[in-house]
Amino acid sequence: MVLAFVGVATTTIAQEADPVQKYSVATNSFWSNWFIQGNYTWTAFYSNEERGAGWSQSPFKEFRRDQGFSVAIGKWFTPGLGLRTKFNGIWGKDVAGTDNACHPNKYWNIQEQALFNLSNLLCGYSSTRVWNVSPYAGVGVIRNCTYNNYELAASAGLLNQWRLSKRWQFNLDVQYNLMGDDFEGGREIAGAGSDHSIKNHDRALSIEVGFTYNLGKATWDKTPDVDAIKALSQSQIDALNAQLNDANAENDRLKNELADAKNKPAEKIKEVVTTPVSVFFNLGKTTVASKKDLVNVRELAKYAADNNSNIVVTGFADSATGSKDINNKLSAKRAERVKNELVKMGVSADKITVRSAGGVADLTPDSYNRRALVQIAE
Repeated sequence: MVLAFVGVATTTIAQEADPVQKYSVATNSFWSNWFIQGNYTWTAFYSNEERGAGWSQSPFKEFRRDQGFSVAIGKWFTPGLGLRTKFNGIWGKDVAGTDNACHPNKYWNIQEQALFNLSNLLCGYSSTRVWNVSPYAGVGVIRNCTYNNYELAASAGLLNQWRLSKRWQFNLDVQYNLMGDDFEGGREIAGAGSDHSIKNHDRALSIEVGFTYNLGKATWDKTPDVDAIKALSQSQIDALNAQLNDANAENDRLKNELADAKNKPAEKIKEVVTTPVSVFFNLGKTTVASKKDLVNVRELAKYAADNNSNIVVTGFADSATGSKDINNKLSAKRAERVKNELVKMGVSADKITVRSAGGVADLTPDSYNRRALVQIAE
């Protein structure tokens, strides 16, 4: 409990210097966020048979300690919650005396443990955090191979992990195990008294160092902001609707003019056909923004060719962007571009006059000023 408190407190202090914004993460697939671990283990053993004997409880005493290893495989289901299956063993000590004599036994311990990453739960998820602290608890089975005894076992501990790269982490794992009272064969030690506390069970304290390797996708993605996406989509829809309404209004206007022209003398038809036509361009461009603009130009070019009329093409740029010199050159190039299109449509080049108006602010919005105006000369 003390180790857990110190670990969490230290992690919280470390995060204050580099705060992590808390946000929801998207659930990954089943095959993501798996990991494997391998550790060197140093373990101190405590026997229920020694209760009341008054032996030193120090885990560093030679009659208690031995070395071993552990391996584990697990998965994080969220940044804060995971499960792992852990195996450790295999060399242990039969605590039968304090004479430092060798009392070895062999064992294995397999546990299913639930992990709680407090660094992510309390400080917010970060894929680049250097230090993560994860308390855990688990249950499983332990077997003493020397005495051929099986016992239930429970564990609790604190897993510290330091990030080395996206895939690798360094581990410092402190684990406490509580086993059944017959793990070491159920001997009685002379002079040991009756004790009904936790000492009535065989116990082990392990300190492990090693590495974790992350399999598959090892990080978590931020959950998309659905409200923001909806708002953006709605604004785009509104803009498209506004453009559609403007196009429909212009279409209706042209239909009305054509209908009126059919009922009026030929001179009025001429007036409609020779109405100035605008060709629009994108910001800073001299290529026609929409080929549809050339449809009306084609009708005007046909009229000019049939009637040997002169055409005036005037280029414009919007004064809201670009310098005066740039806009003068840009408007001239736009006029030349439309002149070339007229020549392709059959109008003689010597019948076309090109003018440059430079940057203007005649129309709203500014994009309407990026155009070339084509009209029959008077």
